[in-house]
Amino acid sequence: MAFTIRQLQYFVAVAEQGTVSRAAQNLSISQSSVTEAIKELETDLGVELFERHPRGLSITHKGHQFLRHATKILADVSDARRTFFGEQPATTGRLQLGVTSMVAGYVLSDLLARYRRAHPAVEISAIEDNGDYLEHLLVGGKLDVAVMVTSNLRDRMALQSEILEVSSYRLWLPLGHPLAAAEIIGIGDLAGQPLIMLTVDEIEENTGKLLSAIGAKPHVAFRTRSVEAVRSLVATGAGIALLPDLVYRPWSLEGDRIESRDVSGSLPVVQVGMVWRRGSGLPQAARDFIGIAQSQRTVRQR
Repeated sequence: MAFTIRQLQYFVAVAEQGTVSRAAQNLSISQSSVTEAIKELETDLGVELFERHPRGLSITHKGHQFLRHATKILADVSDARRTFFGEQPATTGRLQLGVTSMVAGYVLSDLLARYRRAHPAVEISAIEDNGDYLEHLLVGGKLDVAVMVTSNLRDRMALQSEILEVSSYRLWLPLGHPLAAAEIIGIGDLAGQPLIMLTVDEIEENTGKLLSAIGAKPHVAFRTRSVEAVRSLVATGAGIALLPDLVYRPWSLEGDRIESRDVSGSLPVVQVGMVWRRGSGLPQAARDFIGIAQSQRTVRQR
């Protein structure tokens, strides 16, 4: 039996929510319907997409690999539906985008690919920089839209934003690390541990605030602007890291040598979204980009 679009939607919902109950609540359907759809999908694929344990579900390595395909399929289906709403004249013109460093490879790439397929005649220029500078460019009319971390947006009076994705912080550990065996990991357990600090966007600021709650100065072993450097350093045992789940990629190079764990306590979340100047007359190319981003978010929430 071939898998269905509905099964893919249920699978993506469970993968993103972490539990069947939360996925079912978001989908407004019964938990049994979600559970049955996941089992049928696993049977069709011949792999386990989730590991079952008393506390819920955790996605497997194969599940992470399939998640990328499922998300792309759902986005392509959404694109196809948009195409047949009616023959629209091809959008032309120019789209000026901004993006923050962490978001560039984990959110913008897929979104930009969808936009290029839908509007190939639009000339796109993009700049990567920190959030403060992108806000400056947006307010000054130098950018149409930015895809960036919005949790720490400064100028909310002048700028309008819309959330695309919310990502919780999790602890990255090398395989076999003593903390990985703990039933519950608390912030206090991280005291004295060598920390690999990512210094892009708001990550360093948030991590510092979290660890200051311990009452001890964090032992920062390494600071870097590269997520891949963090991945390699954690994988080889140089330290641990607190990072948004958005950048966790167990199928990537050295990713299978890292374990990810929840940390108890009040941890912040990272919100990623679109930002544009409030009250500005956006060009059609920018309005189309925002529309595609909104449709992708809707697909992921179904």
